Amino acid sequence: MDRGILSYERAAKIQHHSVALQPVQDRRDQKQVPGGLKLHQYANLYFHARNPMLFKRLAEAPNLCVLRVSTRVLELEGAVISDQNAASDYVRFLHPRQWQLLDFDAIYAMDWRHQNDPVAYYRHSSQKCAEVLVPQCVETRYLNGAYVVDDAVKAGIDALGLALPVTTNSVLFFR
Repeated sequence: MDRGILSYERAAKIQHHSVALQPVQDRRDQKQVPGGLKLHQYANLYFHARNPMLFKRLAEAPNLCVLRVSTRVLELEGAVISDQNAASDYVRFLHPRQWQLLDFDAIYAMDWRHQNDPVAYYRHSSQKCAEVLVPQCVETRYLNGAYVVDDAVKAGIDALGLALPVTTNSVLFFR
């Protein structure tokens, strides 16, 4: 709450526990937004947290929260949106005013798996990870709340005395 949501590059300078998947971070380290910064110089925000990355962290759900972020971040200087995971080979980086080019039905779908269709599975799993990229940092004034997996985690977060409303949403965490 003191620093906001930091870019990977800024977060690397402070002690923290990362939930990032290293192979994905290795890909992101090689990527630059056309006309913009290196991917690791952006604070990255998924449009929808119920995505393959969170699915890979199922066992860690009691130790995680998903932050709700104001859509006002789309108005910040240098903000960019991606139509799928920003590390994807086929990603399009767009100005926030181009939001209508995103496939929100795919992004907010409850499931991205397509039985017997590996191409559709790959495409959809990448779309589920569409992002808002904000240069360097998302300040705490843009944080609206947090989601947690259950009431026990909510009680723990509430006990910290954070100035954010905390909501239990087990479905977001695949429960």
